[in-house]
Amino acid sequence: MPNKPDIREPMGWIEMGESIPMTTGGPANSSAYQPNAKYVLLLGLMCALPAVTSDIYLPSLPEVAIDLHTTTTAVQLTMSGVLVGGAVGQLVVGPLSDRFGRRRPVLIGIVLHIVISLLCALAPGIGTLVALRVVQGFFNAAATVVAIAVIRDRFTGSDASRLLSRLMLVIGVAPLFAPTVGGLIAGQWGWRSVFVALAVFGAALWLAVWRRLPETLPPERRRAAGLGPALHGYRVLLHDQHFIAIAVLPGLGMAVLMSYVIGSPFVLREGYGLSANQFALLFAMNGVALVGGAQINASIVRRVAPIRILRCALPLLLVAAVVLLIISLTRAGGLFGMLAALWVTLGLIQFIPPNASAIALSRHGAIAGTAAAFIGAMQAGVAGVVSPLVGVLGGDARAMCLVMIGSATLALLILATATPAYRRGGWLQLEGFTTPPPGQPPREAPTRA
Repeated sequence: MPNKPDIREPMGWIEMGESIPMTTGGPANSSAYQPNAKYVLLLGLMCALPAVTSDIYLPSLPEVAIDLHTTTTAVQLTMSGVLVGGAVGQLVVGPLSDRFGRRRPVLIGIVLHIVISLLCALAPGIGTLVALRVVQGFFNAAATVVAIAVIRDRFTGSDASRLLSRLMLVIGVAPLFAPTVGGLIAGQWGWRSVFVALAVFGAALWLAVWRRLPETLPPERRRAAGLGPALHGYRVLLHDQHFIAIAVLPGLGMAVLMSYVIGSPFVLREGYGLSANQFALLFAMNGVALVGGAQINASIVRRVAPIRILRCALPLLLVAAVVLLIISLTRAGGLFGMLAALWVTLGLIQFIPPNASAIALSRHGAIAGTAAAFIGAMQAGVAGVVSPLVGVLGGDARAMCLVMIGSATLALLILATATPAYRRGGWLQLEGFTTPPPGQPPREAPTRA
C-alpha cells in the first residue's frame, strides 16, 4: 500500500548514532535510539490525551449535574465512559497500528477526538453527553496505544520501564494543570467551553504528531490486513497466562487512581467545603505525588528489576489505602490528614503501570501494537468498570477508599497467585515473564549504552 503525503516519515526528535533499521519483532536496541526531551514530550502528550480529557473537566462536574438536571452518579458516568470507550478503542486500534503503521491510526484518531469534543460542547442532555464521552474515549485510544507501541518498537525490559516512567513526568502535568485550567475556563465561559478547549488541544497535538512522530514500523514488519490476523494476535495473548496476569495489574492500579479522580470532586468540595479553585489547587498538589512516584520509579528501575519493584509496591499501596480509609472514617488530622494519606497513596500507584506494562510487552514484540492495545484496554476497561462503584456506594470518602482498597487487594492477589513473583527465587528469576512464549522467536537482551 503506497504511503500518502500526510503520513510521510519525518526524522522526528531522535538522536541517532547511526542508521539502524527499526523493528518490532526483533530485539529492541536501546543504545541505537536515544530519545531527547522533545521526543519524550511528544509521546507523553499522546499518552496524556485521555488524562487531559478527563481532568480538565473535573471541576465542572457539580455544575454539569445542576445544568443538565441530573444526579451525581450520572455525571460520574461521563468520566468512566471515557475509560470504557478507551478500552474498546485500544483493542481496535492496536491491530490497525500493526497493519498500517503507527502514524496513520493516531492522526485519524486525534482528528475524530477534535470533532467529538465540539459535539460534547453542544450536548443537550446527560444521555447524549455520556454517549459522546464513550465515543471520545474510543478515538483517544489511538494516541495512547500508538505511543506505547512506539516505545516497544525500540525498547524492552528495564529500558522500556524507565522510558515509560519518564513519560509520567509529562502525563503528570495533566493533574497538575488541567483542572486549574478547566476551572478557569468554566468559570469564565461555562462548562461547555471546556470541550472547545479540548478541541484546540487536540488540534495542536495533531500538528505535532504530523510533523514530528517518525514511523517506527516499516512496511516489511507490518501484519496482514483483515479480522483473522487481529484475532490471531489476541488468541496468542490470551494463551499466555503470565501475560494476562501482568497485563491486568495496570488496570487495577488505574482503578485505584480513577476512584480518587471520580470521587475527589465530591469528597473534597462537598465533604470539606472547598471551592472549585481550591479543589483545583489541591488536585494539582496531589498531582505532584504522581509525578514524583513516576520519577522515583524511573531511577530505581535502573538497578532493580521491574518485577521486584511490583513485588514491594503493591503491598505498600494496599497499606496506604487502608490508612486512607482509617483517616477518612476518623477525620484524624482533618483535611491535612486526608491530603497527606492521598499523597502517599497516589505516589505508590505510579510504581504499578510502568513496570507491569514493560514486563508484559517484553513477551510479545512481534505484535507490539496488539499487545499494547490489550494492556491499554485492560487498564482503561478495568478502571472504567470499577471506578463507578464509588458513586454506587455513596460517593463519599468511605466509598472512595473502599474501592481503592478492593482494587489494590485484587492486584496483590493476582501477582501472588498467578505469577512466580512471591515464590522462592521467583522475583530473581524473570524467566516466567521475559522468555517469549511458545511460537515466538527468542529475543536478545537489549544492548545498554
